[in-house]
Amino acid sequence: MGRSFANLHIKSNNLEKTVEALRELSEGHAKVLGKKNHEAPENKVVMYVSKSNENWISVLHDYFVWGTVKKAGKTLSQLTGEPVMTAGYMNEEIFELSLFENGDIQAEKIFCEQWTRDEYEQLREERLNDDYLRKALDIRNENFDGFIGITSPGLAVDKLSEIVSMSLWSDWEWIPYEEALKNRFVKYEF
Repeated sequence: MGRSFANLHIKSNNLEKTVEALRELSEGHAKVLGKKNHEAPENKVVMYVSKSNENWISVLHDYFVWGTVKKAGKTLSQLTGEPVMTAGYMNEEIFELSLFENGDIQAEKIFCEQWTRDEYEQLREERLNDDYLRKALDIRNENFDGFIGITSPGLAVDKLSEIVSMSLWSDWEWIPYEEALKNRFVKYEF
């Protein structure tokens, strides 16, 4: 078993609006975070939030794994009205990048080797929309084919981190152990 992580990123420069949307997500849509709506108040939802750069706000949560982070991203895109990117990386075999806007998936790309696609028979992109992906991530046309053609999940994460000018290598479990993440993310309880 290799390294795994999942996180989401809101394309916004308004941290306050994003935090309010995360509060609404935690209180009114707790099911997408693995909680029952209206659970007892002592069961606060903990999220780690970072204004990663002028374009993106990053969010980490303990329920985000490959397979669950997309549901939260989809719902959050409805609440914020902003594009939301989810990243799920599993066992160094799969990197799934999904982009949502207004509650709908707009683009998705799964980076993996062919043997992984063969092994996971149901592994298919829900929707690959090159134009939306290029626009949302601000990828110049001449760089797009090189990025989209990557088959190594780790290289795809590195390249996308470079494109969006923030490290996608982050997970809530890593915060106590990685000084850079401790300094970058702020803990919020909702």
